[in-house]
Amino acid sequence: MKFVSWNVNGLRACLKKDFMTSFKKLNADIFAIQETKMQPDQAIIEIEGYKQFWNSAEKKGYSGTLIFSRNDPINATYGINIEEHDHEGRVITLEFENFYFVNVYVPNSRQHLERLEYRMKWDDDFRNYLCELDKRKPVIICGDLNVAHNEIDLKNPSTNHHSNGFTDEERGKFSELLNAGFVDTFRMLYPDKVGAYTWWSYLRKARLNNAGWRIDYFLISERSKNKIVDATIENDIIGSDHCPVTLLIK
Repeated sequence: MKFVSWNVNGLRACLKKDFMTSFKKLNADIFAIQETKMQPDQAIIEIEGYKQFWNSAEKKGYSGTLIFSRNDPINATYGINIEEHDHEGRVITLEFENFYFVNVYVPNSRQHLERLEYRMKWDDDFRNYLCELDKRKPVIICGDLNVAHNEIDLKNPSTNHHSNGFTDEERGKFSELLNAGFVDTFRMLYPDKVGAYTWWSYLRKARLNNAGWRIDYFLISERSKNKIVDATIENDIIGSDHCPVTLLIK
């Protein structure tokens, strides 16, 4: 099966930038989107052969997740069943016979870290949610996790140790998630690959100079890691400040 994840930074805008061409080129069985920034009735998106699962934020033009799936899930749920976290459209979970598929847009701790305390609570609650799923069957998690885990995962680590997405606190929570029984699929396959980024600022020609961060991931339950065939970063696909990432499994 082939899975794709992409933070489109506004789906309506991305639709005007050849989104459908990229969608067809990637040819995924399940295609997960973060930061839709829209409600389902704000655009007509019909893709033959795919079912759609939306979780939009209550606040218009903000956050939001979406999954296109060729296969019908047994069940679809929205959020993580915690009131304070479930108003921003950040999580969709599809249950299939042999696995759970979780699409997530993790909260940003913001430029001056004013949301870092909330982010720490979110990370703990989300990890607990995933661990409960993992007790029942393996889990595939994808999305914009808003953290570069290690120094290899961003261009300029030395100047960003106190920046949102690279604080010790956020990196530590990501380590806790991996230690809870999940694998970073890309780093498992390519532990030493440098210059592998999924997000670039719109400022200072960052994408042209590949001055980016790897903050978009596919994670998988550790007991299923032998099923991984490949994990890729599709940095030639434009249309957002992020690029798609993919996972191919047996």
